[in-house]
Amino acid sequence: MLTNDQLNQWDRENFLHPSTHFGQHGRGESATRIVTTAKGCYIEDRDGTRLLDAFAGLYCVNVGYGRTEIAEAIAKQAHELAYYHSYVGHGTEASITLAHMVAERAPAHMNKVYFGLGGSDANETNVKLVWYIQNVLGRPEKRKIISRWRGYHGSGLITGSMTGLVPFHNKFGLPMSEVVHTEAPYYFRRPDPDMSQEAFSAYCAAKLEELIEREGADTIGAFIAEPLLGTGGIVPPPAGYWEAIQPILKKHEILLITDEVVTGFGRLGTMMGSTHYGITPDIITIAKGLTSAYAPLSGSIVSDDLYKVLEEGTDKFGPFGHGWTYSAHPIGAAAGVANLKLVDELGLVQNARETGAYFRNAMAAALKDHRFVGDVRGDGMLAAVELQRDPGARADFDASEKVTAQVVGEMAKRGVIARAMPQGEIIGFAPPLCLTPQEADTVVSVTRDALDAVTGAM
Repeated sequence: MLTNDQLNQWDRENFLHPSTHFGQHGRGESATRIVTTAKGCYIEDRDGTRLLDAFAGLYCVNVGYGRTEIAEAIAKQAHELAYYHSYVGHGTEASITLAHMVAERAPAHMNKVYFGLGGSDANETNVKLVWYIQNVLGRPEKRKIISRWRGYHGSGLITGSMTGLVPFHNKFGLPMSEVVHTEAPYYFRRPDPDMSQEAFSAYCAAKLEELIEREGADTIGAFIAEPLLGTGGIVPPPAGYWEAIQPILKKHEILLITDEVVTGFGRLGTMMGSTHYGITPDIITIAKGLTSAYAPLSGSIVSDDLYKVLEEGTDKFGPFGHGWTYSAHPIGAAAGVANLKLVDELGLVQNARETGAYFRNAMAAALKDHRFVGDVRGDGMLAAVELQRDPGARADFDASEKVTAQVVGEMAKRGVIARAMPQGEIIGFAPPLCLTPQEADTVVSVTRDALDAVTGAM
């Protein structure tokens, strides 16, 4: 083990971190954490500090840390066959098996899986699939993608454009012209506080219709959305939302991509978020929970109807000209197979449903009387606490106060990791699906203590 000071120096001199203030980090003005080991819901850093990770990395370590079954599957695969490509019909036992396992867990009308590495590249693949399919169908002008404000779909060019969060656009020249955004189904931020959830869903649907009419349905190829807004604030859809949105898409022949990078494989207490909310997608994006982040892997699940169009396209125009060197990487696929087996064997979907409900209810009860808490929400093993200066007047804190960042910092001092969500004063929680009720109690009590510590003098 290198000395802490040497690692710290190299970290600041050589390592460009994502979503980081480069100047502050390089000058040593901001904190850094070098993680060395982890087990269950806990991580430990080089200094021996042990923290309960209430965000599962980045929503992704679903089965928890330190699962030897996945580590052994990775090692076995690396010894037998560390790599071979999946181009022109090549496959491995792991990649073929995983494709079958994913199809078994997907909605019944979806049986084809393309594998990539991360959620961003999967959504890049999805856009290319949409454009290809629309061309095969003789509708090349249907290229625009409708996304939603506050949605998160990646950090690439087209995926960063589809992401509806301003920090991911600033100074990158995004969004690209092929992407247009519609209303976020963010009931807490509804324009009229007297609106019911159903009325707000109808409002969102009307806004979508207006956008389609303005842009022209003949120019729009697909609508992409998370079943539940993730990075945009962990916001469940209001009642009636998906029932209002899907008929509009059908009417205008707009394909539906559900981005299940966060919600797939158990996080909502169901195997897939699409089935949880009664969504019938054409394409599903998967990543994170596919391997619980033990190895990089993502995927695009394609409906049977769309696959027929893809077949027709290759019959007419030859092989589908898309792929990544590491598509269906056998080590990632082996991790995926072992991970999905564990999800089943450990009953993690059920635990996400039951312990997740316990966690959210306990959080709501603990914070119901706090004068700066505007909303406590979530679904499955996801929760968020939104802070406001005056909830009764719907008045927000000034962004410069960085209240959430302070609260999350105080939580870390008390041994719990939560996330200060971008673009708002929102504390996010997405614990591993193996969280116990006792660990949930710890997260809740630490949240209240940290919130009181930061806001006590306000």
